[in-house]
Order: sequence, then structure tokens, then C-alpha cells
Amino acid sequence: MQALWMLLGAAFFATMGVCVKFGSEHFNSAELVFYRGLVGLVFMTAIARQQKVSVRTPYLGMHVWRSVIGVVSLSAWFYAISKLPLATSMTLNYMSSVWIAAFIVGGSLVNWKPGQGQSLASQGPLALTVLAGFTGVVMMLRPTMEQDQIYAGLIGLMSGFFAAFAYMQVTALGRVGEPETRTVFYFAIGTLIAGVVGMAFMGVSTWEWAHAVWLVPLGVFASLGQLCMTRAYSQGATLVVANLQYSGIVFAALYSLLLFGDDIPLIGWMGMALIIISGITATLLRARVAPQTPAEEH
Repeated sequence: MQALWMLLGAAFFATMGVCVKFGSEHFNSAELVFYRGLVGLVFMTAIARQQKVSVRTPYLGMHVWRSVIGVVSLSAWFYAISKLPLATSMTLNYMSSVWIAAFIVGGSLVNWKPGQGQSLASQGPLALTVLAGFTGVVMMLRPTMEQDQIYAGLIGLMSGFFAAFAYMQVTALGRVGEPETRTVFYFAIGTLIAGVVGMAFMGVSTWEWAHAVWLVPLGVFASLGQLCMTRAYSQGATLVVANLQYSGIVFAALYSLLLFGDDIPLIGWMGMALIIISGITATLLRARVAPQTPAEEH
């Protein structure tokens, strides 16, 4: 059942990306973040009442920190979606597993002390996986350079970097017993606040129903994706569930081809495949050296 929840969550997030793609034709990224938070807050409030889950928490500080890093990742991802093919932006965001592996390798190097029985060779496979992942990134970003989209590509890569930190914070919230409904509820509040702040600097677009129609499903699909992915990990993050998150890239690739007719060169597809393989391999190797972490909640 966990696997089914993960597949549903990945599909919902990819569908959310479609809404962002269409909505970004008129609204800026700060507005999209705001409406994602507003709709998500209303949706999660209704869910909490229906489930009779209290939104009061003794871990407010943990939720604030999770919201800060999550909002940075979300904002960067929305910007990348608006400028890049959907499949490309989705893949760059899912680089988070490779980033976590890089953190583990870097931590081993920093804490290594010769003569105390510690061996860096044990981190060799994980280090090679990290290098392979970043090779995939270079392959994916090459087409963006040719189309003057390198800035958007780097922003997309940054979204995955901050998502890695958010992974670890969601793990911590799960370990202290916070229900998924409450975690998603507080993230919606953080997203709403961040959107308001962003609009103060980026401005507010004129209201046009032809584009605004995408705002409500954006928030609904994002909230459903959060709930499904958090539920998938609620009983323990299995390797199968952790790796099924990459099905979101497959869904996004189908949307890219069928809805947007995105022209991604062969080297881009190869880079995408390399990142998926690297992410799955990193997850498998990480299971031997560190606790598994749940998927990011966008």
C-alpha cells in the first residue's frame, strides 16, 4: 500500500507542475507560491477538521525551519518549471537524493581521522554515485546553455539542494510523532506568508480567469501530493517507496511530450536517465550508512 501512495503522490506532483507551467504564462513565481499556499491552507484545514486532527503543535520551531527551507526549494522549483521543460525541472528537483549522498561523503571526509580505523574506501561507491549524478546534471544543462536557459537550470538545481535539507527536517518531524496532516498544514502557512512577501517585491499581475483557472488545482494537487508521499513514509521509509518517487519524472516526461511538445535533445534524456539511476543507487547505498529520509513535500 505504501508503494501505491508514493505512485499517487508522484503523479499528483507532476500534475501540479502542469498547473504551474500553464499558470506561469501570466502569474509570477511569487504569486504561484502564494496561491499554492492559500488553496493548500483551505484544503488542509478542511482535511484536519474531517480527520479531527488538532493543528496545535509543541514543535512550532521545527515546523518553522521546515517551512523556510521548503519554501526556498518550492520557489526555486516553480521558477524552473516556468522556464524549462517540465521533465527537466522535475529531474533537477529530484537531485535531492544525490545531494544527500554528497553530504554523507563530505561529512566522512571532514571527520576522517587517520590511524583510528576509519576507511574512506567504504564511501567510494557513494562518491562515484554522486559524481555520476552531477555528470547527468551537466548533460541536462547543456541543452539549456544552447537555449540561453542556464540560469533557470541552476535555479532548478538549487531547488533540489534545498529539498535535501527539507527531507531531513520532515524525517525529524515524523520521528517526534507529528501527523502528516499537521505537517502539511504548517507548510501551507509558510508558503502563504512567503508568497505575500515575494509579491511585495515582484508585484501582482492583473486577474485573468483564463490563467487563474489553474490556481485552484495547483494548490489541491500539491496538497494531495504531500499527503500521499507523507503517508507512504508514515510506517517507515522502505527502499521500494523511496525509489518510486522517481516515477514523478516519468509522469513529467509524458506531460512534457503530450501537452507541451517539449523538444529535449538526446543528451538531455540521457542525463535524465543517469540522474534517476544515480538517485536510486544513492538511496540503496545510503540505507547502509544512514537513516532513510522521506520525500520532500512541495
